[in-house]
Amino acid sequence: MKQHPHALTGIALVLIAVACFGVLDTTTKQITLTVPLLLALWFRYLFQALITTAIMWPQRGRSLLRTAHPRFQVLRGVLLVVSSLLAFASLRYLPVGEFTALLMVTPIVITLLAAHRLRERVSPLRWALVIGGFAGTLIIVRPGGDLFGWAMLLPMVLVITNAWFQILTSQLARTEDPVTMHFYTGWTGALLASLPLPFIWELPQQSAEWLGLLLMGLLASVGHYILIQAYRLAPAATLTPFLYAQIGFAMLGGWLVFSHIPDSWSLLGMALIAVCGATSAWLTARENRLVPQPVEP
Repeated sequence: MKQHPHALTGIALVLIAVACFGVLDTTTKQITLTVPLLLALWFRYLFQALITTAIMWPQRGRSLLRTAHPRFQVLRGVLLVVSSLLAFASLRYLPVGEFTALLMVTPIVITLLAAHRLRERVSPLRWALVIGGFAGTLIIVRPGGDLFGWAMLLPMVLVITNAWFQILTSQLARTEDPVTMHFYTGWTGALLASLPLPFIWELPQQSAEWLGLLLMGLLASVGHYILIQAYRLAPAATLTPFLYAQIGFAMLGGWLVFSHIPDSWSLLGMALIAVCGATSAWLTARENRLVPQPVEP
């Protein structure tokens, strides 16, 4: 059986990362109410790119650019910037807690995508968990309810792009330097977000807006770097259940900043998604432990 002596450290890092993401989502919702969405996206990635370069280039020099998979590094950056754009747009129209819960369907989708790529058979129990997770999604969305509308399509698409981003992150983290990954992600996002800049340029007018934009960049940079480090210390199956703590942080942020408390149906949907997703991750970890590991010479 393969041992992971740093698994607890990886779990702690994941909890810190999702706390950053929870605060980031709350801050993003607040900022995009007054700052153009694409401008906020550009500031978020520019901050990450500049701070990573300023801190790491003096230490690493050109070795910061060294990667065995440049195309996958760029693809990872593209997937993240598309996911960020969808997240920013979703948060403008949806409550933070409900948005986060919908996004938490991602690990269940990851299970299906990974199984498809490896051509593995999906067990009846896994199908039941997938159905349960999507049932939780429908409870939150509630077609015909107050939240239901075209904006609900945004987090649904986001789940797909985020799932591919997570899979690619987990694979690259096995061999790639996390700082290099962070560097490529920041600059890919900054360059892509710069394309529409001439058409949407508008300087923020209030100090609170500048502070919020800087906070977004800081939280995104720290959160994603910590998440990469977590994947280096522990397998994805071990870490995935703890990603659901982000729902709690998001609900807390939504309550503190927007005085929003999910109704009983939304809470039921959130709980169903969390239980099905965490159980799916636990099942993956259990199956991995049961598979005989090759003996190293």
